[in-house]
Amino acid sequence: MSSSSFSPASTVLDSVLFRDAFGTPRMREVFSDHTLIARYIEVEVALARAEARCGVIPAEAAEAIARDSRLDRVDFDHMRHETDIVGYPILPLVHQLVEMCGEAGRYVHWGATTQDIMDTANVLQLRDGLALVEADIRALRGILAALAAKHRDTPMAGRTHLQQALPVTFGYKVAIWLAMFDRHQERLAELRKRVLVVQFAGAAGTLASLGDKGFEVQAALADELGLAVPLTTWHVARDGFAEAVNLLALVTGSLGKIALDIMIMASTEFGEVYEPFVKGRGASSTMPQKRNPISSELMLAASKAVRQHAGLMVDAMVQDFERATGPWHAEWLALPESFILTAGALHQAKFALGGLIVDEARMRGNLGISRGLIVAEAVMMGLAPAMGRQQAHDVVYDACRTVNEHGGTLAEALAALPEVMRHVDRATIDRLTDPANYLGLAPAMVDRALAASAALGH
Repeated sequence: MSSSSFSPASTVLDSVLFRDAFGTPRMREVFSDHTLIARYIEVEVALARAEARCGVIPAEAAEAIARDSRLDRVDFDHMRHETDIVGYPILPLVHQLVEMCGEAGRYVHWGATTQDIMDTANVLQLRDGLALVEADIRALRGILAALAAKHRDTPMAGRTHLQQALPVTFGYKVAIWLAMFDRHQERLAELRKRVLVVQFAGAAGTLASLGDKGFEVQAALADELGLAVPLTTWHVARDGFAEAVNLLALVTGSLGKIALDIMIMASTEFGEVYEPFVKGRGASSTMPQKRNPISSELMLAASKAVRQHAGLMVDAMVQDFERATGPWHAEWLALPESFILTAGALHQAKFALGGLIVDEARMRGNLGISRGLIVAEAVMMGLAPAMGRQQAHDVVYDACRTVNEHGGTLAEALAALPEVMRHVDRATIDRLTDPANYLGLAPAMVDRALAASAALGH
C-alpha cells in the first residue's frame, strides 16, 4: 500500500490500521459526519413538514424544503469553515439550506434552536446505534447459550481469589456470562422509551416562538421522525443520553469480565481455553510460540475506555440553567466513541466466543492438581453420616495435612486410616474424592439460565 492510501486519521477509531480492531464499519457509518449532517437535514425537513401539517408554514414551502434540502448539495468545506467560526454546525447548515430552497428558504428552521436539531439528530443516531448493539447482543447470547449447553457437565476448577475453591462446570461459567447479556438486552429495551424522544422546544425550552401551536408542532415532529414526545424539555436534563452511554459501559464491562477470564484461562499454566486459531493472529515479533488472546485484549481495552466516557456523560449532566456552557460539548466526544468502541468489542466477542477452543482434558487435569483436596468438604460431608460430623472433619483434616506434607492423594491418605476404612470401602473413597462428583447445582443452574434466555428470545 502506498503512503497516499493512508487517511489523515489520528485516533484508533478512524485509523486505517486500527479502526476495525476497535470498531465496525456499520457503527462508524452511523456516527460519520455525512450521516450526522444527513440527520440534521432530516430533522429540518421533518420540522417543515410538521409545521405545514399544523398550519404554521405553507404546505408548498414544506414540499420545497423536503425536495431541495439535499446532502449532495452541501459545501462541506464551507460548512466546516463557518462551524469553526460559529462554534456549532446548525447555523452554517441552515445558511446553505436557505439558499438551496429559494423562496421557501425563509421557512427553514422555523421556531427552532440549534440544540433542537442537534439533539434530535443525535437521538436518531442513538436509535440506529442501539439497534446495532441489540443485534450483536442477541447474536452473542445465541453463541453463549450454545456454549453453555455444550459444556453443561464439563467439570473444571472453580476459583476464588485465583485459588482453586470447589469444582464447577465450564457451562456454569458461561451461563453466568449469558445471564449478564440477557439483562443487558432487557435494559436496552427499557432504555428506549426514555431516550428515543424528540427534542423541540426553542430558545429557552418554552416553545414561545410558536405561540399556542408549540405542543402540536412538537407532537407532529415526533410523529414524522417516529420518536416519542417528552413530557418536559430535556435539553439541560441529560439523564437519557447519560443512561445510554452507561448502558454501553455495563455491556463492555461484562465483555471485559469475560475477556479477563479467557485471558487467564488461556495462559500457559492454565491452558483451558483458546481463542479461535487464525494463522498469524496473536503472533509475537520475537517469540514464534506465542498465541496472544488479541480479541480479549481489545474487549478489555474497550471496557476501560467506555467506562471513562460513562463517567464523562454523568459529569456532563451538571448543566447550568436553561442552556449549558460546556458540558453539552463533552457529549460530542463521548457519544460516538462509546458506540463505536462497544460495537468493536461486541464484534471481537462474537469472534472469540463463537470459535472458542475448549480443552476439556486440560480442565479435568487442572481439577486434579490438588490431588483431591479441592473436594475435602465433599469427603467430610460424605463420611459424616457414618462417623459423625466432627470426627469426619478431624479425620479429613489430618488426611489433608498428610497430602500436603508427604504427597500422594487424598484418597490414598484416607485409605491408610483404619478409622475411615471401618466405615467405608475404597470405592466409596474414590467416589467422594472425585471432583466431578461434587458439582452442586451447577448443571441445574445452566438449565435454568438457558430456559430464561430462550424465553427472552435470541
